[in-house]
Amino acid sequence: MLILKLLTAHFLGDFVFQFTYWVKDKEKQKIKSKYLYLHTLVHALLMVIFTGFQKQYVGVVAVLTVFHFLIDVFKLYSSKEQKRMMFFVDQLLHLISIVAVAIVWNEWSFDWQNMLTNKNCLLLLCLVCVTAVASVVLKVIFSFWNKDVKQINKEGGLQNAGKYIGMLERLFVFTFVVVGQWKAIGFILAAKSIFRFGDLTKAKDRQLTEYILIGTFLSFGIAMLIGLLYNYWETKI
Repeated sequence: MLILKLLTAHFLGDFVFQFTYWVKDKEKQKIKSKYLYLHTLVHALLMVIFTGFQKQYVGVVAVLTVFHFLIDVFKLYSSKEQKRMMFFVDQLLHLISIVAVAIVWNEWSFDWQNMLTNKNCLLLLCLVCVTAVASVVLKVIFSFWNKDVKQINKEGGLQNAGKYIGMLERLFVFTFVVVGQWKAIGFILAAKSIFRFGDLTKAKDRQLTEYILIGTFLSFGIAMLIGLLYNYWETKI
């Protein structure tokens, strides 16, 4: 519950009660910006509110306030080329500090043996197979039509977008299979068909159509197969 309260305070402070002009002023003025200190104060107040103004959490609020300030300063002085990456690094460091301080404060301990149960390991294995492994498998399969795929890819599109779209759609399909919502898979397939309709009708030949159909059916098929295997083995463990 302490972690939940601290996370709520953090996300409110970083994404709701921090305004665009605050961010721009911090990026320009760095440590001299008054909004850097105001932002840190807002975080401290939110943590005090969500911990119920209890004296036992004064130390937690104080430590996390210092950590939050230092992490934000570290982000401000990173290079502009790393700005996009630093957003995620910044948030990760904030989350790690919150969890770490809460664990130390409450003297919690993790039993890794209980976390690495057979069911959890099976789920992790299936998720890895649905995302990373399936991407490599599909890439190898399409290597049979290497020249044709390269020609299709020259037509434009975001870099690696297809890879991540495929991962996301397989995750959705896998989840729907596991929870038994097969109808939802049809919805995803229909939605993808609508978005791809323009590409298919504008294609000068059948290569793009065949490429999309093969990729879609293979991607969905792999996800459904892994989902069925998960459901089968989950009952055996």
